[in-house]
Amino acid sequence: MTTTATTTAEQLSATTLLRFATAGSVDDGKSTLVGRLLHDSKSVLTDQLEAVEAASLSRGHEGPDLALLTDGLRAEREQGITIDVAYRYFATPRRRFILADTPGHVQYTRNMVTGASTAELAVVLVDARNGVVEQTRRHAAVAALLRVPHVVLAVNKMDLVDYAEPVYAAIAEEFTAYATSLGVPEVTTIPISALAGDNVVEPSARMDWYAGPTVLEHLETVPVSHDLTACAPRFPVQYVIRPQSAEHPDYRGYAGQIASGALRVGEEVVVLPSGRTSTVAAIDALGEPTDIAWAPQSVTVRLTDDVDVSRGDLIAPVAEAPELTREVTATVCHVADTPLAVGHRVLLKHTTRTVKAIVEAIPSRLTLDDLSQHPEPGRLEANDIGRVRLRTAEPLALDAYALSRRTGSFLLIDPADGTTLTAGMAGDAFADSAAATEPAPEADDEGWDF
Repeated sequence: MTTTATTTAEQLSATTLLRFATAGSVDDGKSTLVGRLLHDSKSVLTDQLEAVEAASLSRGHEGPDLALLTDGLRAEREQGITIDVAYRYFATPRRRFILADTPGHVQYTRNMVTGASTAELAVVLVDARNGVVEQTRRHAAVAALLRVPHVVLAVNKMDLVDYAEPVYAAIAEEFTAYATSLGVPEVTTIPISALAGDNVVEPSARMDWYAGPTVLEHLETVPVSHDLTACAPRFPVQYVIRPQSAEHPDYRGYAGQIASGALRVGEEVVVLPSGRTSTVAAIDALGEPTDIAWAPQSVTVRLTDDVDVSRGDLIAPVAEAPELTREVTATVCHVADTPLAVGHRVLLKHTTRTVKAIVEAIPSRLTLDDLSQHPEPGRLEANDIGRVRLRTAEPLALDAYALSRRTGSFLLIDPADGTTLTAGMAGDAFADSAAATEPAPEADDEGWDF
């Protein structure tokens, strides 16, 4: 497949956007794949390529080490590994891309959660010599947990196994069976050599037994399923606009980004958590009135009634309003170095709303290599994934993550210093959601007695 070196503004405006993440074990070749993808799709500037060539020569390489296009941190270049999530933006005439190159080390699993949380597709690499390993299963499980709709298995380093079809077929069968057992809706397998460029952008003449798409061709043609307008309408209020000027003495608007669905003028809505109802009187988008607005537009909404609305409130149609709850059961990935334990007091941030919460129970911790449950661990360490039960001081309009990735996710924050502790996904996942009997909350002298 051949791509042109230039992409016009008109072409870009007509193309769709795909967010995707790469993952895999250490030395599986993620950064080389990303570098090859950028290089062969003509998405690398001349000065960038010259810098990579110079750095490669200084390290004794005969040709450019394309992994250096993504390993931007000095520690990454020195160690030859990926530590942080590296975001890259590129485009072809058919589609625009936001790529998150995530680390492969076990201790950086939390970084993969960050990179894949907004992805519509995940590319999981395996070394053809090693096959499916524990970290491969871990990354497949994270992709399933985050409800990533499309997963690509890239069997890399086929040049080191003489491009043998049986090697590829055995790995593809094992991974597909495992991913399907996790509930991954779609798995595509592609044999590649990122170093040699086989089946990355151009089809490989050395693997004529493979008749499927190249990596880039699949990325360009996979259906993008992030249609937020198909979900129930949700409008978290970020800011209240009251100019109180001579020109707009009575103007009161509620600004924010529509998280999902579409809002229409004349629609009856409810403001949560207060429960007060009103009607959408007007919608302003980019300073102009409109009769309808949809996710992910940023707009200002005006209501017919002068109701009390502030930052953190959620506006939703009366007919499709979420239920309020103070009991949150969720699957979480703990991202902080300090553990999360039963009894910890945290702040729960959901969309634009932040409330106090207490960790009432940690029913289980998930072992990702075999999906077994470790019951009642009492605490979660960095990179652990488990089930938690929280009680909040104020009610939340929280959707199930399975229904909406935007309004079903939340963060737990350390109230002492604002550190992000945990990324949460409300409702059921493939982890066991059985909850123990909830203890009655105990009184507290510091304002956490809820």
